[in-house]
Amino acid sequence: MTILLIIITSIISVLGFGNPGLFDKLQLNPYQVYHKKEWYRIVSHGFLHADWVHLIINMLVLFSFGSSVERIFKSLALEGIIKSPVLSYVILYFASMIMATVTTVKKHKDNIWYNSVGASGAVSAIVFTNIFFQPMASVYFYAIIPIPGIIFGVLYLAYSHYMSKRGGDHINHDAHFIGAVFGFIFPLFLDHKLIYVFIDQLTNF
Repeated sequence: MTILLIIITSIISVLGFGNPGLFDKLQLNPYQVYHKKEWYRIVSHGFLHADWVHLIINMLVLFSFGSSVERIFKSLALEGIIKSPVLSYVILYFASMIMATVTTVKKHKDNIWYNSVGASGAVSAIVFTNIFFQPMASVYFYAIIPIPGIIFGVLYLAYSHYMSKRGGDHINHDAHFIGAVFGFIFPLFLDHKLIYVFIDQLTNF
């Protein structure tokens, strides 16, 4: 599923690079969503990216952590905790994309000039679901410095919250923050007893 999402996202993003009309139609514009009921933008914007760097970074992170989450969900299915690893993954990805967008729509619904694109909210959720199951596994900060996932998670949330309040850099930090939080608590929707997996991983490293 991770590979399929990467392929679809890459194709749509590349098409958007060379087609301003398509880009404008698919990007998240809270004003259009709220006032013109173009609800599809809540999902479509996640398959669009601003440029090659934006696309490549998101897809590399998705490939790395998404592959890991898929393996984890397959293990949960073998243990009888979930029925379908694919369905659980799809729900995680798209539910987090939607949840990460709700705040943005509410916050900017009357700003006709505000636009946002990218899968960052959903990708953040995938990263944090992985952190839930492997809180002490190394995450490479700036792709160089290895730190425990749980520490990376705290730093990521603190930074996203700070930058959301500060604003001015044209990055949707609200989506990053909410997607991350949703991804972290998502396993508890699958089975609340999975909290013991997190605690065990955290305390018995």
